[in-house]
Amino acid sequence: MNRITHMVTFTLYAGKDNTEAEAFLQESKEALATIPGVENFQVLRQVSIKNEFDYCFSMEFADQAAYDAYNDHPVHRQYVTERWEKEVSRFQEIDLMQYSSDER
Repeated sequence: MNRITHMVTFTLYAGKDNTEAEAFLQESKEALATIPGVENFQVLRQVSIKNEFDYCFSMEFADQAAYDAYNDHPVHRQYVTERWEKEVSRFQEIDLMQYSSDER
């Protein structure tokens, strides 16, 4: 089975380490972690000065079908429109599958 790790690093218009940012992070976790197929949802804070983003959401999916279902889920689509697009100033998505030389 090819598990997918989906990570999105981002910066908020509200800045970091403040009440607005904390509310965004908590409310995002409450909304996104409950979508079927989402596993191991984590909210992470950047600690390296080498990275321009402040926060990261990381989650796992059992396979491509679970990841696709998450992307198409009404809660995710509504979240993107009503929260993400309005409160996130910039971001980068990273979607990874474990590499195995046996799969070449």
